[in-house]
Amino acid sequence: MAPEKIQVRQWRSPNRVSQSFAGFLSNNRWSERSRKDQKLSYRFAVIVAFLTAFLPGSSLSESAASYSLTDGWSVTPLERFTECTDCPEMIVMPLGSFHMGAKWGESRNPFDFYGENATGTVRGPNEINIIPSEHPRHLVEMDIPYAMARNEVTHAEWMACVDDGGCSYEPDHTVLTFRDGYVPLGPNHPVVNVSYLDALEYVAWLNGVVGANVYRLPSEAEWEYAARAGTTTRFAQGDELTADQANFSRRASENVRQYDRPEGMPELVDRERPVPVEDLDAANAWGVRHMSGNVAEVTMSCWSQKHLALATSSAYLAHAQSEIPCGRRVAKGGGYGTAMDGLRLARRVRPTEDRRREYRGFRVIRQLAQEPISP
Repeated sequence: MAPEKIQVRQWRSPNRVSQSFAGFLSNNRWSERSRKDQKLSYRFAVIVAFLTAFLPGSSLSESAASYSLTDGWSVTPLERFTECTDCPEMIVMPLGSFHMGAKWGESRNPFDFYGENATGTVRGPNEINIIPSEHPRHLVEMDIPYAMARNEVTHAEWMACVDDGGCSYEPDHTVLTFRDGYVPLGPNHPVVNVSYLDALEYVAWLNGVVGANVYRLPSEAEWEYAARAGTTTRFAQGDELTADQANFSRRASENVRQYDRPEGMPELVDRERPVPVEDLDAANAWGVRHMSGNVAEVTMSCWSQKHLALATSSAYLAHAQSEIPCGRRVAKGGGYGTAMDGLRLARRVRPTEDRRREYRGFRVIRQLAQEPISP
């Protein structure tokens, strides 16, 4: 039997503008190690988020939007909420549009490994790096209201599903490291060693808990829109990442950047394991955390050799729902063992639906229904 649904936290304020803007700043404190240009990029992202979410006449016509939850509570863009004791914390995404995919030459990987015409060699100094699966870059209108989980699903949240009988698989919660061998992870680490098919059990259980078919995996369009949070750079934090902002591999990054950074990248670290979801200054301007690094995240979208270039998020959702089964799904974000270049928000990889790995997890979204606007 599903546990009783309890409203455990509803982030509400009589002054949503000031508290939401303050939330951006408190959730995205920058380390002194951050570079000056990254700070400017972040400040710009915060200003964009503020303008587009709240000011009249902005490109996001969401400023007056209000959405109803199953228990009667109402939420507005950038509010955070939790619908039950064991439910993930969610953040309402402001609707709008964005350019999905990579710019030409965005990847700094010098190795020509991707696409049917790949040579397997190092690119020439003047060759533009184009990874076919990340193109064409195209405009997508977000026409389905949704909230994104603030964090990856944690092991504790997964085990609540197991203990309640909703999830049939209890994953190994250890990772293998070079330095320390097998290392156990804690309840607030992301759940790992789970597949796309396992994740479907979790969302089915979550829907049973709240009593409505509203939670699911994100499409890759929904994932990338939430990850970008109004930015167009490689990462939500700018064109470079620090070890304080994301969990990824120094060794792998130095290998990829060996030609443009021959001196190495001593400012980075190799943690060799996931970190708890609240660790690091990993939030973007909308408060969503660890969209680059920590663990890669599977989406509901089927793999394609290049972007489908669909015009709306509803079209991406319809395509994902029509391709069942499709064998391989799109995963995004990169993980703790990935080079920085693999954490780019445009990057796509293609795990099989049943593949379980210690560097991969997932997060959920909640689809929302807009309340009628009062005359």
